[in-house]
Amino acid sequence: MKVKIRKGDTVEIISGGIKDKGKRGEVIRVLPEAHRVVVQGINIRKKHQREVQTQGKRMSPGIIEFEGSIDISNVMLVCPVCNETTRVGVVRNVDGAQRLCKKCSAQFD
Repeated sequence: MKVKIRKGDTVEIISGGIKDKGKRGEVIRVLPEAHRVVVQGINIRKKHQREVQTQGKRMSPGIIEFEGSIDISNVMLVCPVCNETTRVGVVRNVDGAQRLCKKCSAQFD
């Protein structure tokens, strides 16, 4: 399935955990095979890391925080023009496909 959200887009969390619902963030990574996205500052996970030595370097032990992935159906794109959450349409032009806002008809990219 074609993913209409790309890296660098601003999205809003529309469903999911109570602590993250309604927050906005930038997409760090898109995982189209798993149908998931990673959003900056959202779905923070903690990992307890042991001290590990790899290639002569030591990784310090401690608790590492990182962003977990979210299902792509739980986020909605924020239009950069009207600054509202919107569905995304695709218009095919001679020079390729363009994404557009369904509310204000502004084109992205």
